[in-house]
Amino acid sequence: MTKATRQQRVTAADVAGAAGVSRATVGFVLNDTPGQTISEGTRRRVLEAAVRLGYRPHTAAQALASGRSRLILLVLPDWPIEYSMRRCLDEASLALDRRGYSLVTYTPHAGGRARPLWESLSPDVVVGFTSFGAEDLASMRACGVTKVIPAAGQGSPFWRPPVAGAGSALQVEHLHERGHRRLAFGASDDARLGSLVQERFGAAQACAGELGLPELDVRRIGRDDGSAAAAVRHWHEAGVSGVVAYNDDIAAVVTGAAVRAGLSVPGDLAVIGHDDSPLAGMFVPSLSSVRVDTADLGRYLAELALQEAEGSASSPAQLAVEAEVVPRESTRSRHDG
Repeated sequence: MTKATRQQRVTAADVAGAAGVSRATVGFVLNDTPGQTISEGTRRRVLEAAVRLGYRPHTAAQALASGRSRLILLVLPDWPIEYSMRRCLDEASLALDRRGYSLVTYTPHAGGRARPLWESLSPDVVVGFTSFGAEDLASMRACGVTKVIPAAGQGSPFWRPPVAGAGSALQVEHLHERGHRRLAFGASDDARLGSLVQERFGAAQACAGELGLPELDVRRIGRDDGSAAAAVRHWHEAGVSGVVAYNDDIAAVVTGAAVRAGLSVPGDLAVIGHDDSPLAGMFVPSLSSVRVDTADLGRYLAELALQEAEGSASSPAQLAVEAEVVPRESTRSRHDG
């Protein structure tokens, strides 16, 4: 019986032997070390040898030698990863990759038993979407993590303010401009989103008050538990003509329930969502929604992390959240083209 042997890892010394240069020269070439006078021929010979032998850098050894892992650990709240969050993370990951860093995400769960990921990865920077507690900060310090965003005593520099306020006010204004005076708010029933739902509802309610509208009639909506049908029936009987939905998923559920109840959308009930996810354009009737530039938010997140990782004295430009209504069939009035 033949015993399988594990293939030995190709080392920088192997590359040096194949290229006929010193181990130091291999390190200078593969790490693109500045200030070295290495001829183009030697550089090409080293790179060709590395490719031919299948050399892969030992990242743990590199991190130990340089004191940097080139990893950014992003700690996420226990929220569902919806379209707007995915877009933000995709853009942050791309921006970091262009600078030679990898983005790793980690979601702690209440009552979870897994060790915090910063204890295993030794990231250059730990970034949180929300503030860290004293216990987490102490754990990071014990692991040698010194660069943390937000730092102790600071609030999160991104995500919640733009998502909470900018779009929700635009939803109310959009329905008001189309003549709707009795509005309702369709909230998600996902307990993980409780704080975000409350913030969006608060912003929508504040805007309604400024416009002289009555308080929004808020109802929690599930996807398939009959709550949408009950809410639509209640709103129709109460004279509600426009619904501000927490996001596009809730807007779709409410719109579907209204159509099944024999109501016209937007004739009997106009509905506007939030996030402008692909669903909004594909749904029938298509859903008006609010587009928030979460891709820009991802780039801002990456710049904050890079500034901390590289000790840059310059700060990224102030984040300016852009939000706009994308009108579609679900709020279209007879005056629209």
